[in-house]
Amino acid sequence: MTIPPLTLVLGGARSGKSRHAERLVEATPGPWTYVATAQAFDEEMRQRIALHRDRRGAGWLTVDAPFDLAAAIAAARPGGAVLVDCLTLWLTNVMLADRDVAAESERLIAACRAAPGPLVLVGNEVGLGIVPDNALARRFRDAAGRLHQDLAAAADRVVFMVAGLPMSVK
Repeated sequence: MTIPPLTLVLGGARSGKSRHAERLVEATPGPWTYVATAQAFDEEMRQRIALHRDRRGAGWLTVDAPFDLAAAIAAARPGGAVLVDCLTLWLTNVMLADRDVAAESERLIAACRAAPGPLVLVGNEVGLGIVPDNALARRFRDAAGRLHQDLAAAADRVVFMVAGLPMSVK
């Protein structure tokens, strides 16, 4: 099976985004690259990361890229499928490190367009809930919405996950 050059998989927490994205990538010849953006600041997050790694199995090469996601994508094996999980954690890392979100997002989008092989991006859709009650959360929601819109415009395929079911948006 072939996948398009750029696929964006969005959905809420526990919607099945990661598993769906993994299946898309695993339908291509391996080995596959998993670009992880999570940082383990506590034991619960360490356990979540371990569960993700265990679920993926031996055919995956994991690259940790909590900040420089553009460089990780650019360095991927030519022709090999890459899964980025997740954009939302990457954006959180960038914002909390006080980096220039617009500049980092532009670098990311450029890297996605120039990726050396098929690329599947996973992100949490955070714009379906209430307006957050604090400025940081509102800035985050707005930045995530802009990032997802820009990536969706660049993507060949966009999938929205609901209760483990993929809905094709583009």
